[in-house]
Amino acid sequence: MGSLVISDTYRTSLRDRPLTMVHIRASAGDRLRGWLTTDHATIPVALGRGGIKANKREGDGGTPRGTFRPIRLWWRADRNPRPRSFLPIRPITPMDGWCENPSDRHYNRPVRLDRGNDGDRLARADHLYDFIIEIDQNTRPRIAGRGSAVFLHLARPKFAPTAGCVAMTKPAMLRLLARIGPKTKIVIG
Repeated sequence: MGSLVISDTYRTSLRDRPLTMVHIRASAGDRLRGWLTTDHATIPVALGRGGIKANKREGDGGTPRGTFRPIRLWWRADRNPRPRSFLPIRPITPMDGWCENPSDRHYNRPVRLDRGNDGDRLARADHLYDFIIEIDQNTRPRIAGRGSAVFLHLARPKFAPTAGCVAMTKPAMLRLLARIGPKTKIVIG
């Protein structure tokens, strides 16, 4: 009986294609931390202060349960070289923000802060948003109050909880960016 041999060329070709799926689950016994698992790695992540929630609401601190797709990478070009990624990439400018007001017509969309719009500033003084993977949570259709600005981004020290996002270390983010693409399914829960 022969054994299956996987060539280095085959392994390399797998790494040169986007991932088909990423799973994010809470850790056993700690709903504020979790694990992001791909076909080749498992990395620790911070979750929202409300844990993973099936019925996400604006301001509840919950990370939404569901299946999502990445839309684009937002990146701080003034702090980091352009990362390798299959995602469309947009540099973050000082005027980029995200609307979190459910009564605003731009709710859960990027906005220009220089046009009198309110929003979560993407060009933060800390490094949490140096890399942001925008996902399609509450986008089609957008429903007021069902959650906004749910991203994959960099973690706070000691993996402190997020406001509802999924956060990881910079090395883990860079590894994920090299493999994630627009058709990658992100399964949370």
